[in-house]
Amino acid sequence: MKKILIVAPLVIVAVGVNAQQAAQSTAPPPVETAGFQLALTPDIALHPRTTEISAVSLDIWGENPQHAFNLGFVNGSTGDSSGFSWAFLYNYAESYTGVEWAMVNHTTKSFLGWQDGWVNYDEGYFKGLESGLVNVAQDTHGLQFGVVNYADKLNGVQIGLVNVVNSNPWFDEFPHKLAKGFPIVNWSF
Repeated sequence: MKKILIVAPLVIVAVGVNAQQAAQSTAPPPVETAGFQLALTPDIALHPRTTEISAVSLDIWGENPQHAFNLGFVNGSTGDSSGFSWAFLYNYAESYTGVEWAMVNHTTKSFLGWQDGWVNYDEGYFKGLESGLVNVAQDTHGLQFGVVNYADKLNGVQIGLVNVVNSNPWFDEFPHKLAKGFPIVNWSF
């Protein structure tokens, strides 16, 4: 009985140490941050593309996770980024919160805020204002204001010459009743 009372705590300690070492070896490395970034391309820059930028990024073409003001020709934001991204040509992001201004703005997962450009394209969730010539979003919550507006799902309003909502519950009986698209204004709540 004494042997069990001595051996059991030693086994528990050994198992706990092994579990702690295993957890530490699988933990992600700490994120490196910098306040300022200059980039010609993502690989020719002051900081590598994995460094999170927290203040200002000036780019010909840059790509970093960021919570900053980003000015450039092509601005890429990885991960969950936020701030004000102003590109002369193209903004692209995974998930972005804030303002994006460019000829073309594109997000793959989610966007929360205001996008303004010739073309705004959101593959996932969009909440806020899209203003541009062509606005396309999958799951839209807010206002699309442009010449052509398209939403797969809409909880909001579209204002433009061509407004289309693919999954609009108001128009389930299409094509026998009403169309899924309207000129000037379209809505779904």
